[in-house]
Order: sequence, then structure tokens, then C-alpha cells
Amino acid sequence: MLVLHLNSLAETEAFGRRLGAALFPGAVVALIGQLGAGKTQLVRAMAQGLGIVNPDLVSSPTFVLIQEYEARLTIYHFDAYRLGSEAEFAELGVHEYFAAGGVCLIEWADKVRGVLPAEYLEARMYAAGPESRRVELQAHGTRYEAMVAGAALAASGVA
Repeated sequence: MLVLHLNSLAETEAFGRRLGAALFPGAVVALIGQLGAGKTQLVRAMAQGLGIVNPDLVSSPTFVLIQEYEARLTIYHFDAYRLGSEAEFAELGVHEYFAAGGVCLIEWADKVRGVLPAEYLEARMYAAGPESRRVELQAHGTRYEAMVAGAALAASGVA
């Protein structure tokens, strides 16, 4: 696990853009954190890293459950907050989205962990202050292990 301490909104956004640029077809990022932890802000920054034309379009899909955005790879942005079960998430056809060749970004992923693919990147977010965040990255699978290693190098100033 890699723990990052992001001291400002600008650092969180820069991290999100780097992470988004590193995502690949079929990538799944499971975002976990309390209300106000910065999950949607991180998704917006990842969308920028993926080349979305208008990042202001990215908003929490709490009431619609999924938003789609065009970028270098199609972004499928899920919000599992209001779902009552993992089965409801599966009924959205998430396995088809996982296989579609885009990028799946899932807020409140801890509520649907049993439906996630075997390999994904977990990002746990914590508010550490008004603008500072603590992010814990946990890789599930070799491609994600390489991403976390790359993030560790970037965070240490090596990359």
C-alpha cells in the first residue's frame, strides 16, 4: 500500500491528472471515503488526465448512478452510495462496462466490493484538513502494482 499526503487542492488535482494519464483500457478505480473526502474532485482530475475536454461536466452521479464522459478512453463514472446491495450494482450491467475498454471510476466502491473485478486499483481518501487529503492506494493485480510503484516514485520526486 502507498500512502500519499496531499497538502492542497492543487496537489490533489495534480495527483489525479497523473493517475488519469496512467489509466489503460479496462482500468477500474475503486474510490472509498466519507462524504467530503474528495472522491468526485479526484474523479474530475483523473478525467483531466484522460483528456476530457470540459472537466466541469464531471459531477457526482449519486442520483443517476452512472455518468459517461468522452475522453482518450470513455469514462464510466459510477456512484454506489444509494444502492441497497451489490446485486443492484450488478444489475446496472457493470460487468459489461468493465469489459467495454473504457475506464470505470466507482465512488463508494466499498459498498459493492463483491462485484468488482479481480484486478483494480483501490483509492481510500480521507480529509486531513480543509484542503489536505490522505490517499491510500492499494493495488489488486500486477498492472495496478506497477501504477502504485510509479506513483510512489513520483511522490518521492524520483520520477
